[in-house]
Amino acid sequence: MVRGFEIVSQYLDSGISLPVRKTAASAGYDMAAAQDRTLLPGKVTLVPTGLKAYMAGDEYLGIHIRSGLAVKQGLSLINGQGIIDADYYNNPANEGHIMIAVFNHSDQPVLITKGTRLAQGIFYKYLLADHDCPGGDRLGGLGSTG
Repeated sequence: MVRGFEIVSQYLDSGISLPVRKTAASAGYDMAAAQDRTLLPGKVTLVPTGLKAYMAGDEYLGIHIRSGLAVKQGLSLINGQGIIDADYYNNPANEGHIMIAVFNHSDQPVLITKGTRLAQGIFYKYLLADHDCPGGDRLGGLGSTG
């Protein structure tokens, strides 16, 4: 196993599917909402995917809003791009469950229903700085490194 997606145990019997690329030249794997969520105007909402991702230690999964939702619905990711580190996979706090933090820029609520393709995940390699001094082990889930 080098890189890919799995369903977190809480969602195994919920009928969600693993992400897929829609065309041969697509870079991103479409990620869908695992539950209905109403995105309130001017607010951040965490949308569960029911997914976790595994990858090599020198990779991360970048999460990007789908352009159609950004343009047509006024949605964005609150942090621009979500970054899922390799050591987030199977962490003890939340099993590495990928949650998408969506901000609604519009003045109307936006309903995201289960199965709506909300974001795309793209696997990236990254480089380290000279004399890199990595910290310790991951202790938890979202925002666990401080």
